[in-house]
Amino acid sequence: MKLGIVGLPNVGKSTLFNAITNAGAESANYPFCTIEPNVGMVAVPDARLDKLSEMYHPKKTTPAVIEFVDIAGLVKGASNGAGLGNKFLENIRRTDAIVHVVRCFDDENIMHVVSDATQNVPVDPLGDIETIDLELIMADLEMANRRAEKAAKNAKSGNKLAAREAELFTALAKHLDAGKSARTFECNGDDAKLIAQSDLLSLKPVIYAANMDEDGFADQAGNRYLALVQQKAAAEGAQVLPICAKLEQEIAELDGDERAMFLEELGVEASGLDRLIQCSYTLLGLISFLTYGEDECRAWTIQSGTKAPQAAGKIHSDIERGFIRAETINFNDMIACGSVQAAKEKGLLRSEGKDYVVRDGDMIYFRFNV
Repeated sequence: MKLGIVGLPNVGKSTLFNAITNAGAESANYPFCTIEPNVGMVAVPDARLDKLSEMYHPKKTTPAVIEFVDIAGLVKGASNGAGLGNKFLENIRRTDAIVHVVRCFDDENIMHVVSDATQNVPVDPLGDIETIDLELIMADLEMANRRAEKAAKNAKSGNKLAAREAELFTALAKHLDAGKSARTFECNGDDAKLIAQSDLLSLKPVIYAANMDEDGFADQAGNRYLALVQQKAAAEGAQVLPICAKLEQEIAELDGDERAMFLEELGVEASGLDRLIQCSYTLLGLISFLTYGEDECRAWTIQSGTKAPQAAGKIHSDIERGFIRAETINFNDMIACGSVQAAKEKGLLRSEGKDYVVRDGDMIYFRFNV
């Protein structure tokens, strides 16, 4: 899974990226500090995998990972080449979802840039969101018009599928031209599949990371900027992650007990990274299953609703091709029994076939033959 961290210049993107990846990306108070995207791989925390590792003492323990991409700050007019323009948009195109960092604090010492990198303007979370949304929409509008024109030419030969495609993308272009994102374009069936395969920027799922200063994070109920972002997200079915990037940097520098104590003092159950990963999994409809043994204990990320053979294919295509059955027990059932053997004796270790839909936390041993 690849998440793109985006936002206007100086909203805290690189600070947040540094905190969650410890990658040391440059962070400074001037526009376009980030030019080439910084990339960091982060292990997905999973207490279930940690427990299996304790039980089996494997040669290797492999968590699921998320790739975070810190993308250059966007400015108004990017779809027409302003700022880093098309380069920024192309970097977004390669991600699975967008983490849109929105500034939710006032600080006269940190510039707030929207269209002119030399002008400091008042903080405006909704205006910032609209600025980025509009740039993505305008880039999509250009693509939709090209698709509609190409399909219309092909339809002249009597190609009914091309005619339908031309009609669909003409309607989409009209929707986008009204300033509405592809996420809000209503269609179903084959039309929805075609739209989903079109690599549209404004179709990508979004998490709004509401970046606050320490005072605002401590009093979230009184943060008027956060309230505006939450209202916006609720209206479009997006997720909101209240966060203080500065505090996250401090948390990232702590280990074990110190980190737990600091989080407790803040009144927060989990770090921003943990909460961001939870948001990402929920947003994209992802779950994890586990494989286990003395050689390796590993967590695998799949789409919710995935059947056993396709889950096996995440490990190796040969296992999917030669799938026979999946010997399955859910982690919570195994823990309640104390071991896989004890669970097996109680009849909780099941043999599942090709139609079995894998559940989050399933421990699976795949039987196959090729």
